[in-house]
Amino acid sequence: MPAVFVSELTKYFGTVVAVDGVSFTAADREITTLLGPSGCGKTTTLRCVAGLEKPEWGEIRIGDRVVNARGVFVPPEKRGVGMVFQSYAIWPHMTVFENIAYGLKIKGLPKQEIRERVKKALSLVRLEGFEDRPAPKLSGGQQQRVALARSLVMEPEVLLLDEPLSNLDFKLREAMRVELKEIQRRIGITTIYVTHDQTEALALSDTIIVMDKGKIMQIGTPKEIYRNPRNKIVADFIGQANFFEGRLLAKTEDRLGIIETYEGITLTTPIPEHIKEGERLTISIRPEHIQLHTTKPTAEQNIIQGRIVREVFQGNLTYYKIDVKGREITAQAEPDLTTPENTTIYITINPKHITTLLF
Repeated sequence: MPAVFVSELTKYFGTVVAVDGVSFTAADREITTLLGPSGCGKTTTLRCVAGLEKPEWGEIRIGDRVVNARGVFVPPEKRGVGMVFQSYAIWPHMTVFENIAYGLKIKGLPKQEIRERVKKALSLVRLEGFEDRPAPKLSGGQQQRVALARSLVMEPEVLLLDEPLSNLDFKLREAMRVELKEIQRRIGITTIYVTHDQTEALALSDTIIVMDKGKIMQIGTPKEIYRNPRNKIVADFIGQANFFEGRLLAKTEDRLGIIETYEGITLTTPIPEHIKEGERLTISIRPEHIQLHTTKPTAEQNIIQGRIVREVFQGNLTYYKIDVKGREITAQAEPDLTTPENTTIYITINPKHITTLLF
Protein backbone atom coordinates (compact mmCIF):
# COMPACT_ATOMS: atom_id res chain seq x y z
CA MET A 1 0.00 0.00 0.00
CA PRO A 2 1.30 3.51 -0.76
CA ALA A 3 2.21 6.19 1.74
CA VAL A 4 0.52 9.60 1.60
CA PHE A 5 2.69 12.73 1.39
CA VAL A 6 1.23 16.14 2.24
CA SER A 7 3.37 19.24 1.73
CA GLU A 8 2.56 22.88 2.64
CA LEU A 9 -1.18 22.24 2.44
CA THR A 10 -3.18 25.46 2.79
CA LYS A 11 -6.95 25.87 2.67
CA TYR A 12 -9.10 28.98 3.18
CA PHE A 13 -12.82 29.38 3.80
CA GLY A 14 -13.39 33.02 2.99
CA THR A 15 -10.91 34.92 5.15
CA VAL A 16 -10.49 32.03 7.61
CA VAL A 17 -7.31 29.96 7.31
CA ALA A 18 -8.60 26.44 7.99
CA VAL A 19 -5.34 24.65 7.17
CA ASP A 20 -2.11 26.61 7.39
CA GLY A 21 0.95 25.13 5.66
CA VAL A 22 0.48 21.56 6.92
CA SER A 23 3.11 18.95 5.97
CA PHE A 24 3.27 15.30 7.03
CA THR A 25 3.66 11.73 5.80
CA ALA A 26 1.15 8.97 6.50
CA ALA A 27 3.39 5.92 6.41
CA ASP A 28 2.66 2.80 4.38
CA ARG A 29 0.45 0.28 6.23
CA GLU A 30 0.21 2.41 9.37
CA ILE A 31 -2.52 4.41 11.12
CA THR A 32 -1.74 8.12 11.18
CA THR A 33 -4.13 10.14 13.33
CA LEU A 34 -4.98 13.82 12.99
CA LEU A 35 -5.90 14.87 16.53
CA GLY A 36 -7.16 18.15 17.88
CA PRO A 37 -10.13 20.17 19.09
CA SER A 38 -13.09 21.12 16.91
CA GLY A 39 -12.13 23.69 14.30
CA CYS A 40 -8.41 22.83 14.32
CA GLY A 41 -8.36 21.85 10.62
CA LYS A 42 -8.08 18.07 10.91
CA THR A 43 -11.24 17.18 8.95
CA THR A 44 -10.51 19.80 6.30
CA THR A 45 -7.03 18.27 5.88
CA LEU A 46 -8.59 14.82 5.45
CA ARG A 47 -11.12 16.13 2.93
CA CYS A 48 -8.30 17.71 0.93
CA VAL A 49 -6.53 14.32 0.82
CA ALA A 50 -9.81 12.73 -0.32
CA GLY A 51 -10.34 15.36 -3.01
CA LEU A 52 -13.57 16.63 -1.43
CA GLU A 53 -11.95 20.04 -0.85
CA LYS A 54 -9.63 21.87 -3.22
CA PRO A 55 -6.79 23.59 -1.35
CA GLU A 56 -5.38 26.97 -2.31
CA TRP A 57 -1.83 25.68 -2.06
CA GLY A 58 0.22 22.59 -1.43
CA GLU A 59 1.00 19.19 -2.84
CA ILE A 60 -0.58 15.82 -2.04
CA ARG A 61 0.94 12.56 -3.28
CA ILE A 62 -0.44 9.06 -2.89
CA GLY A 63 2.54 6.86 -3.49
CA ASP A 64 4.16 8.12 -6.69
CA ARG A 65 0.99 9.82 -7.96
CA VAL A 66 0.52 13.56 -7.50
CA VAL A 67 -3.19 14.07 -6.85
CA ASN A 68 -3.02 17.74 -5.91
CA ALA A 69 -0.49 20.41 -6.88
CA ARG A 70 -0.36 23.64 -8.82
CA GLY A 71 -2.32 22.90 -12.01
CA VAL A 72 -3.15 19.33 -10.86
CA PHE A 73 -6.38 18.18 -9.21
CA VAL A 74 -7.35 14.51 -9.42
CA PRO A 75 -11.07 14.02 -8.61
CA PRO A 76 -12.02 11.89 -5.58
CA GLU A 77 -13.17 8.86 -7.55
CA LYS A 78 -9.76 8.56 -9.24
CA ARG A 79 -7.59 8.88 -6.14
CA GLY A 80 -7.93 5.30 -4.94
CA VAL A 81 -9.09 6.29 -1.47
CA GLY A 82 -11.97 5.02 0.63
CA MET A 83 -13.66 7.22 3.22
CA VAL A 84 -15.85 6.51 6.23
CA PHE A 85 -17.67 9.51 7.68
CA GLN A 86 -18.90 10.37 11.17
CA SER A 87 -22.46 9.64 10.02
CA TYR A 88 -22.43 6.19 8.48
CA ALA A 89 -24.76 7.22 5.61
CA ILE A 90 -26.29 3.74 5.49
CA TRP A 91 -29.18 3.59 3.03
CA PRO A 92 -32.19 2.49 5.12
CA HIS A 93 -34.16 1.03 2.21
CA MET A 94 -31.36 -1.41 1.35
CA THR A 95 -30.10 -4.63 2.88
CA VAL A 96 -26.57 -5.00 4.18
CA PHE A 97 -25.52 -6.68 0.93
CA GLU A 98 -27.07 -3.93 -1.19
CA ASN A 99 -25.39 -1.20 0.87
CA ILE A 100 -21.96 -2.76 0.49
CA ALA A 101 -22.40 -3.71 -3.16
CA TYR A 102 -23.75 -0.33 -4.31
CA GLY A 103 -20.42 1.15 -5.43
CA LEU A 104 -19.45 -2.02 -7.26
CA LYS A 105 -22.76 -2.00 -9.15
CA ILE A 106 -22.20 1.62 -10.17
CA LYS A 107 -18.84 0.54 -11.60
CA GLY A 108 -20.64 -2.16 -13.60
CA LEU A 109 -18.73 -5.15 -12.25
CA PRO A 110 -20.03 -8.67 -12.99
CA LYS A 111 -22.50 -10.08 -10.45
CA GLN A 112 -20.22 -12.96 -9.47
CA GLU A 113 -17.32 -10.64 -8.74
CA ILE A 114 -19.62 -8.38 -6.72
CA ARG A 115 -20.80 -11.35 -4.62
CA GLU A 116 -17.24 -12.49 -3.98
CA ARG A 117 -15.98 -9.03 -3.01
CA VAL A 118 -18.95 -8.35 -0.73
CA LYS A 119 -18.46 -11.74 0.94
CA LYS A 120 -14.78 -10.92 1.54
CA ALA A 121 -15.64 -7.47 2.93
CA LEU A 122 -18.26 -8.95 5.27
CA SER A 123 -15.70 -11.43 6.54
CA LEU A 124 -13.20 -8.63 7.22
CA VAL A 125 -15.67 -6.75 9.42
CA ARG A 126 -17.12 -9.94 10.96
CA LEU A 127 -20.64 -9.58 9.58
CA GLU A 128 -20.92 -12.95 7.82
CA GLY A 129 -24.56 -14.01 7.61
CA PHE A 130 -25.90 -10.44 7.73
CA GLU A 131 -26.22 -10.05 3.94
CA ASP A 132 -30.02 -10.00 3.87
CA ARG A 133 -30.52 -8.02 7.08
CA PRO A 134 -32.36 -4.69 6.55
CA ALA A 135 -29.95 -1.84 7.37
CA PRO A 136 -32.28 -0.17 9.95
CA LYS A 137 -32.31 -3.40 11.98
CA LEU A 138 -28.59 -3.13 12.73
CA SER A 139 -27.03 -1.80 15.92
CA GLY A 140 -24.83 1.28 15.83
CA GLY A 141 -21.67 -0.81 15.89
CA GLN A 142 -22.94 -3.03 13.08
CA GLN A 143 -23.85 -0.01 10.95
CA GLN A 144 -20.37 1.35 11.49
CA ARG A 145 -18.92 -1.93 10.24
CA VAL A 146 -21.20 -1.87 7.19
CA ALA A 147 -19.92 1.62 6.36
CA LEU A 148 -16.35 0.34 6.72
CA ALA A 149 -17.07 -2.72 4.57
CA ARG A 150 -18.67 -0.50 1.89
CA SER A 151 -15.41 1.43 1.72
CA LEU A 152 -13.10 -1.61 1.83
CA VAL A 153 -15.04 -3.50 -0.86
CA MET A 154 -13.83 -0.91 -3.39
CA GLU A 155 -10.25 -2.06 -2.59
CA PRO A 156 -8.84 1.42 -1.95
CA GLU A 157 -5.13 2.09 -1.61
CA VAL A 158 -5.72 4.45 1.31
CA LEU A 159 -8.44 4.46 3.98
CA LEU A 160 -9.66 7.79 5.40
CA LEU A 161 -11.72 7.74 8.61
CA ASP A 162 -13.44 10.89 9.90
CA GLU A 163 -14.54 10.45 13.55
CA PRO A 164 -16.09 7.04 12.72
CA LEU A 165 -16.74 6.05 16.34
CA SER A 166 -18.09 9.30 17.75
CA ASN A 167 -21.75 8.23 17.52
CA LEU A 168 -21.24 5.05 19.56
CA ASP A 169 -21.65 4.68 23.30
CA PHE A 170 -18.55 4.43 25.48
CA LYS A 171 -18.22 0.63 25.81
CA LEU A 172 -19.02 -0.01 22.15
CA ARG A 173 -16.53 2.66 21.14
CA GLU A 174 -13.83 0.88 23.15
CA ALA A 175 -14.64 -2.45 21.50
CA MET A 176 -14.68 -0.93 18.01
CA ARG A 177 -11.25 0.65 18.52
CA VAL A 178 -9.83 -2.85 18.93
CA GLU A 179 -11.75 -4.15 15.91
CA LEU A 180 -10.66 -1.26 13.69
CA LYS A 181 -7.01 -1.76 14.54
CA GLU A 182 -7.25 -5.51 13.93
CA ILE A 183 -8.92 -4.97 10.54
CA GLN A 184 -6.33 -2.39 9.53
CA ARG A 185 -3.50 -4.74 10.53
CA ARG A 186 -5.02 -7.69 8.65
CA ILE A 187 -5.38 -5.87 5.35
CA GLY A 188 -2.30 -3.67 5.80
CA ILE A 189 -3.94 -0.54 4.41
CA THR A 190 -2.46 2.94 4.85
CA THR A 191 -4.94 4.78 7.07
CA ILE A 192 -5.48 8.41 8.05
CA TYR A 193 -7.79 8.75 11.04
CA VAL A 194 -9.40 11.94 12.36
CA THR A 195 -10.57 12.29 15.96
CA HIS A 196 -10.84 14.75 18.84
CA ASP A 197 -10.73 11.86 21.33
CA GLN A 198 -7.24 11.61 22.85
CA THR A 199 -7.85 8.12 24.27
CA GLU A 200 -8.89 6.89 20.84
CA ALA A 201 -5.79 8.40 19.25
CA LEU A 202 -3.44 6.88 21.83
CA ALA A 203 -5.03 3.42 21.48
CA LEU A 204 -5.21 3.26 17.68
CA SER A 205 -2.33 5.20 16.21
CA ASP A 206 1.14 4.42 14.99
CA THR A 207 1.70 8.17 14.56
CA ILE A 208 -0.25 11.10 16.02
CA ILE A 209 -0.33 14.57 14.49
CA VAL A 210 -1.64 17.13 16.98
CA MET A 211 -3.24 20.15 15.30
CA ASP A 212 -4.44 23.51 16.59
CA LYS A 213 -5.77 26.50 14.65
CA GLY A 214 -4.86 24.97 11.31
CA LYS A 215 -1.24 24.22 12.22
CA ILE A 216 0.66 21.13 13.31
CA MET A 217 1.80 21.36 16.92
CA GLN A 218 3.68 18.05 17.13
CA ILE A 219 4.15 14.75 15.28
CA GLY A 220 5.22 11.58 17.09
CA THR A 221 4.30 8.14 18.36
CA PRO A 222 1.60 7.98 21.05
CA LYS A 223 4.26 7.50 23.75
CA GLU A 224 6.37 10.40 22.45
CA ILE A 225 3.39 12.75 22.31
CA TYR A 226 2.22 11.80 25.80
CA ARG A 227 5.58 11.65 27.56
CA ASN A 228 7.39 14.48 25.77
CA PRO A 229 4.91 17.14 24.65
CA ARG A 230 6.62 20.04 22.90
CA ASN A 231 4.39 22.80 24.19
CA LYS A 232 1.54 23.58 26.54
CA ILE A 233 -1.12 23.09 23.86
CA VAL A 234 -0.06 19.46 23.29
CA ALA A 235 0.45 18.69 26.98
CA ASP A 236 -2.96 20.14 27.85
CA PHE A 237 -4.83 18.33 25.08
CA ILE A 238 -3.23 14.89 25.56
CA GLY A 239 -4.20 13.63 29.01
CA GLN A 240 -4.29 15.74 32.15
CA ALA A 241 -1.44 17.97 33.25
CA ASN A 242 -0.54 20.48 35.95
CA PHE A 243 1.29 23.55 34.62
CA PHE A 244 3.60 25.87 36.49
CA GLU A 245 5.39 28.97 35.27
CA GLY A 246 8.52 30.29 36.89
CA ARG A 247 12.20 31.06 36.33
CA LEU A 248 15.44 29.14 36.45
CA LEU A 249 17.39 29.91 39.62
CA ALA A 250 20.44 27.77 38.92
CA LYS A 251 21.71 24.81 36.92
CA THR A 252 23.03 21.73 38.68
CA GLU A 253 24.67 18.51 37.51
CA ASP A 254 23.17 16.03 35.02
CA ARG A 255 21.26 18.72 33.10
CA LEU A 256 19.08 19.46 36.10
CA GLY A 257 18.11 22.88 37.31
CA ILE A 258 16.42 24.51 40.28
CA ILE A 259 13.37 26.56 39.39
CA GLU A 260 11.09 28.75 41.43
CA THR A 261 7.46 28.94 40.34
CA TYR A 262 5.39 32.10 40.63
CA GLU A 263 3.62 30.47 43.60
CA GLY A 264 6.96 30.30 45.44
CA ILE A 265 7.46 26.53 44.95
CA THR A 266 11.06 25.39 44.45
CA LEU A 267 11.57 22.32 42.24
CA THR A 268 14.46 20.38 40.77
CA THR A 269 13.73 19.54 37.13
CA PRO A 270 15.51 18.64 33.85
CA ILE A 271 16.52 21.81 31.99
CA PRO A 272 17.27 22.09 28.25
CA GLU A 273 20.74 23.42 27.52
CA HIS A 274 19.49 26.58 25.78
CA ILE A 275 17.67 27.88 28.90
CA LYS A 276 19.85 30.23 30.95
CA GLU A 277 19.68 31.20 34.59
CA GLY A 278 17.01 33.81 35.22
CA GLU A 279 14.95 32.87 32.15
CA ARG A 280 11.23 32.15 32.31
CA LEU A 281 9.95 28.65 31.66
CA THR A 282 6.84 26.51 31.88
CA ILE A 283 6.78 22.98 33.27
CA SER A 284 4.20 20.20 33.03
CA ILE A 285 3.54 17.45 35.60
CA ARG A 286 1.11 14.59 34.94
CA PRO A 287 -1.25 13.63 37.83
CA GLU A 288 0.05 10.05 37.81
CA HIS A 289 3.60 11.27 38.45
CA ILE A 290 2.67 12.96 41.72
CA GLN A 291 3.27 10.79 44.76
CA LEU A 292 1.14 11.46 47.85
CA HIS A 293 2.27 10.95 51.46
CA THR A 294 0.35 11.39 54.69
CA THR A 295 3.59 12.12 56.58
CA LYS A 296 6.50 14.27 55.44
CA PRO A 297 9.17 12.24 53.58
CA THR A 298 12.78 12.71 54.61
CA ALA A 299 14.90 11.53 51.68
CA GLU A 300 12.93 12.70 48.65
CA GLN A 301 13.44 15.51 46.15
CA ASN A 302 10.72 18.02 45.35
CA ILE A 303 8.72 17.80 48.58
CA ILE A 304 5.68 20.08 48.63
CA GLN A 305 3.09 20.49 51.37
CA GLY A 306 -0.56 20.90 50.39
CA ARG A 307 -4.13 20.47 51.55
CA ILE A 308 -6.75 18.07 50.18
CA VAL A 309 -9.58 20.12 48.66
CA ARG A 310 -11.71 17.26 47.32
CA GLU A 311 -11.65 13.64 46.22
CA VAL A 312 -12.87 12.44 42.81
CA PHE A 313 -13.44 8.66 42.90
CA GLN A 314 -13.40 6.89 39.51
CA GLY A 315 -13.42 3.20 40.42
CA ASN A 316 -9.91 1.92 39.72
CA LEU A 317 -8.42 5.37 40.31
CA THR A 318 -8.95 8.30 42.61
CA TYR A 319 -8.05 11.89 41.77
CA TYR A 320 -7.32 14.44 44.46
CA LYS A 321 -7.61 18.18 44.05
CA ILE A 322 -4.89 19.67 46.23
CA ASP A 323 -4.34 23.27 47.26
CA VAL A 324 -0.67 24.24 47.12
CA LYS A 325 -0.02 27.85 48.15
CA GLY A 326 -3.34 28.95 46.69
CA ARG A 327 -2.93 26.92 43.50
CA GLU A 328 -5.11 23.85 42.86
CA ILE A 329 -3.38 20.86 41.29
CA THR A 330 -4.59 17.36 40.39
CA ALA A 331 -2.92 14.18 41.64
CA GLN A 332 -3.76 10.55 40.85
CA ALA A 333 -3.75 7.95 43.62
CA GLU A 334 -4.70 4.35 44.21
CA PRO A 335 -8.32 3.96 45.42
CA ASP A 336 -7.24 2.51 48.78
CA LEU A 337 -5.73 5.85 49.80
CA THR A 338 -8.33 7.43 52.07
CA THR A 339 -7.53 11.01 52.98
CA PRO A 340 -10.35 13.29 54.16
CA GLU A 341 -10.87 16.78 52.77
CA ASN A 342 -8.90 19.60 54.43
CA THR A 343 -6.20 17.10 55.49
CA THR A 344 -2.55 18.11 55.12
CA ILE A 345 -0.82 16.04 52.43
CA TYR A 346 2.78 15.89 51.20
CA ILE A 347 3.65 15.67 47.52
CA THR A 348 6.85 14.35 45.96
CA ILE A 349 7.74 14.47 42.26
CA ASN A 350 10.62 12.65 40.63
CA PRO A 351 12.58 15.20 38.53
CA LYS A 352 12.58 12.88 35.49
CA HIS A 353 8.78 13.14 35.36
CA ILE A 354 8.76 16.93 35.03
CA THR A 355 8.63 18.20 31.44
CA THR A 356 9.96 21.62 30.43
CA LEU A 357 7.79 23.05 27.64
CA LEU A 358 8.58 25.40 24.77
CA PHE A 359 6.83 28.76 24.75
